[in-house]
Amino acid sequence: MQISLDGLVGTPDDKGDWILNTEEEWADLFTDIDSADTYLVGRKMYPGYFEYWQSVLHKPDSDLNELKFAKVEDKATHIVFTRGADFKPEWKNIQVAHDLPAEVARLKKEEGKNIIAWGGANFAANLIALDLVDEYRLALNPIALGKGKGIFGELGQWKKFKLIGSKALRSGMVVLRYGRVTPR
Repeated sequence: MQISLDGLVGTPDDKGDWILNTEEEWADLFTDIDSADTYLVGRKMYPGYFEYWQSVLHKPDSDLNELKFAKVEDKATHIVFTRGADFKPEWKNIQVAHDLPAEVARLKKEEGKNIIAWGGANFAANLIALDLVDEYRLALNPIALGKGKGIFGELGQWKKFKLIGSKALRSGMVVLRYGRVTPR
C-alpha cells in the first residue's frame, strides 16, 4: 500500500493521482504478487477495483504493467468481505465472506501461497485493528497529502513492528516491509 510522508493512504475524495506507478515500483510489487494466490478485498472497493481491471483486460492499448496485473487478477482467487447478505459479485473467482477474523484465520491454516489484502483505508484499518496482518508492505511516497485517510488511526492501543527490509527506488519512493511484534 502506498502511504504518504504524513501517514495517509488516500485523499478525502479518493483520487489516486498522487500514487506513483513507475516501472521500478511495478517490478517490486510483482515480486509480492507472484508470491500470493489469494487476494482480500473490501466491499466498498470491489466495484471500482474490478471494473477497472476488467476494462484493462479488454483495452488493446493498456499499459503493459497494468495488463500483466489484470491478467493475474483475472485468474486469482478473491474474497470480498461484506456485512450485507445480498451482495452478488459479477466476476469469476470471487468468494464472499462476512466474518473477517474467522475467514482470515481459516485462510492462514490452508496450504498455499501468501494472502494479499487490496483494500481501501477502512478495510486495511480493520485488518490492522484486528491484528490480522503478518507483514506490511508500505511504499512510502515522497508526498505529503495534508488531509485524507489513514490506516492506523483506530488501533485503540499502540502496536510495535519490526523492520524486515527496505528498498529505495529512483523515484524517491522507499518500500518498507514490516512484520508485527507479538507482545510478550
